[in-house]
Amino acid sequence: MSNPATVSHSVDADGIGWIVFDDPTSRANVFNPPTQAALRAAVEALAAQPVKAVVVTSGKEKIFIAGADLKWLGKIATPAEGKDASRGGHALFGLLDNFKVPVVCAIHGACAGGGYELALACHWRVASDAKETVIGLPEVGIGLIPGWGGCARLPRLIGAKAAVDHILKAQLLPAAEAHKAGLVDELVPATELKARAKAAALKLAANGKPARAGAPTADATFFAEQRKIAASRMRGQPAPAAVLEAVEKGAGVSLDAALEIEASLFGEIAAGDVAHNMVHVFFLKDAVKKLTVDAWFQKPAEAVAPAPFRKIGVIGAGVMGSGIAQWCAARGYSVVMRDVKPEFVERGLAVIKGLFDEAAKRGKMSADAAAQGAARVQGTTELAAFADCDLVVEAIVENVAAKQALFAELSKVVRADCVLASNTSALPIEELAATATQPGRTIGIHFFNPVSRMPLIEMVLSPHTTRETADRVLAFAKHLGKTPVICRSSPGFLVTRVLFFYLNAACELWEQGVPTDTIDRAMRDWGWPMGPMRLIDEVGVDVTDFIYGEMKHYFPARFGSTSVCGQMLAAGMKGRKNGASTGFYVYDGGKEALNPAMASFAPAAVKTMDAQAIAEHLNGVMIAETKRVLDEGVLKTADDADFALLMGTGFPAFRGGLMRYARAHRRG
Repeated sequence: MSNPATVSHSVDADGIGWIVFDDPTSRANVFNPPTQAALRAAVEALAAQPVKAVVVTSGKEKIFIAGADLKWLGKIATPAEGKDASRGGHALFGLLDNFKVPVVCAIHGACAGGGYELALACHWRVASDAKETVIGLPEVGIGLIPGWGGCARLPRLIGAKAAVDHILKAQLLPAAEAHKAGLVDELVPATELKARAKAAALKLAANGKPARAGAPTADATFFAEQRKIAASRMRGQPAPAAVLEAVEKGAGVSLDAALEIEASLFGEIAAGDVAHNMVHVFFLKDAVKKLTVDAWFQKPAEAVAPAPFRKIGVIGAGVMGSGIAQWCAARGYSVVMRDVKPEFVERGLAVIKGLFDEAAKRGKMSADAAAQGAARVQGTTELAAFADCDLVVEAIVENVAAKQALFAELSKVVRADCVLASNTSALPIEELAATATQPGRTIGIHFFNPVSRMPLIEMVLSPHTTRETADRVLAFAKHLGKTPVICRSSPGFLVTRVLFFYLNAACELWEQGVPTDTIDRAMRDWGWPMGPMRLIDEVGVDVTDFIYGEMKHYFPARFGSTSVCGQMLAAGMKGRKNGASTGFYVYDGGKEALNPAMASFAPAAVKTMDAQAIAEHLNGVMIAETKRVLDEGVLKTADDADFALLMGTGFPAFRGGLMRYARAHRRG
């Protein structure tokens, strides 16, 4: 046997060699130097035995191989180190590719990155049809490129165009889709995987290894078009261009030459700041799985798990309320949604049905599951319907008095153990819950719009929120599949506060004469998905102006007094929200153009300001405000702030996070 801690090998009675990945110290198999050494030892041991064929598989229930250990890859400091790491993988997988007898890969569970590159080096790939089995090369999504043969072997398997499309999308495909796309050769029931893989191995042993496809052809026009698309959609990220170069240059040359091209490009990418930043972001997201409320409470967690919520109440059937209700129902909760008028309730229920229908149309769930989900939402105009709810989330108008009145009425209706939550984006929870009879059971649960697409939740603790309440809400957020960040109640919390300081600073530049498109282009070029003026239109000019007022109320000395949004509202310009079509831009179907009517508010003189100065100024505003948030103890760590702003504002992931960027450039 080889190293039992990671990889084992054996030979069965029929002369089939077996290589099994099963790291007992982890739920996942990953490649790192010890695993590589163990695999090499297993392959060399089987090479010395009279085997007919070899099957490579995993002993894990849900994971084949999750790729390379990112903690290891994240330490690559120079292109030479990266090139050596790539060459090491090539040499190891070359042992499989050039093995004396056929090698079959039996895949069950996640087969990602280096795991799939191992499969590509095998001569036949059999995958289980289980839902846990997902397959692909996600490296571009974390700033890297496939470096252990993916850029060289996949084009030879499915063609250059299909390979480029798969690698640049950086997605893991369900097994059936992977089979249809040609990533695997057979799709079998999970219960038959090992038997079918062995049968394939015996067949190949009798008939010989399948012929390898030759080098793919390169279409110069295709690659030129793909470079333009990548430059537009993935600004600031060098990995897509490197993938295109690796595949294009690797076409028409030998496999060994293509692998060497890949190794050189991998080295350059892996040693770069963008890859290090995006790997850092990966670990920020991964840390949410282990998030607890321990840092916020002196009282330790109870020995038993917090009581789960079963029935959820939502007050307000507007965009946010219906979105929250739909998402909860989709996760199996019974939901009651209330608004003040029957027509409002009916409109909200129609929105919920539409969201479920759209999910079914996009293949996210079956039509039956969508119908069942919609049926789990009950509409009402009566507060009494919340009497048996475990959690009630209010999503009514952003008005302190209205929310206080609602909490007072709810306290008379709900059970003593019911948690009362607000979806407010900016108002301090302790102010809203001042009328609640049990303030310890009040909390903020700030969902982001649209709920079905935005993964972030700000979980906002008031000075009165109990540990039990916090534990229950955190478990709820995770059950919803959301990514929570915990913060202390404070005006604007983190995301709204920092984002609207940024948007207000952009409006100040506009009022000084810097044109709309100049501001937006500067921030897009820096990496933001859209500029701040375009974002104001998307949020809604009315919402923006309202939150400006709230921020000015809570931060009178520091929040700038811009007037452009108020002027726009007076002129009937509401941005793009709720069917409106005019703001800083005019929207006509899928087209947008600068709004000429904005000239009536703009200063007469145009101010010249270069893109770098604009980006430095606006990012500097965000950095300064985030630092204040941290100094005030609204969040515990700079990583928490980075994670929330990445997930909640569109801050470019390739920059690694706002405060990480600030530290790297000595601005925070």
